Amino acid sequence: MIDSQSVKADAVVGAGTRGFDGGKLVNGRKRHVVVDTLGLLLGVMVTAADVGDRAAAHILLEQVAAAHHRLALVWADGGYTGSLIEHCLAAFALVLAIVKRSDNMKGFVVLPRRWIVGRLFAHLMRSRRLARDFERRIASAEAVIYWSMAALMTRRLARPHRGRG
Repeated sequence: MIDSQSVKADAVVGAGTRGFDGGKLVNGRKRHVVVDTLGLLLGVMVTAADVGDRAAAHILLEQVAAAHHRLALVWADGGYTGSLIEHCLAAFALVLAIVKRSDNMKGFVVLPRRWIVGRLFAHLMRSRRLARDFERRIASAEAVIYWSMAALMTRRLARPHRGRG
């Protein structure tokens, strides 16, 4: 699954690496992530908030496809439509499936498979350093996301399993 999250940037973030996301009215940066069906992070890219989802997805999906050769299907929301679907199929042999909400639904609706990436963003926002973007460099912002995911996975592995029965 691929998705993005806009977060406010602190004053230390330079003007060259921040932007304004008009859809969410956020002045800061945007975190683009690709996760697997278990919610494990496969790839992350941090950009200025004014960078579109499709433009960032071209670069991020290229990196993820090169690192994970068995990846064949990526789910996305309606923001990733257009020529990106054909580009993924032709360049990376990835099927980009768009999960759409039906027009007759009103209010908040949990979409199939889309809640997994939403859960990842919720876990990231629980980290104090990720509630707002405090990093000067984009590489540092990406490293903090990887660090937070490593801590999350350590907690998942360390907790005792509850047996069935």
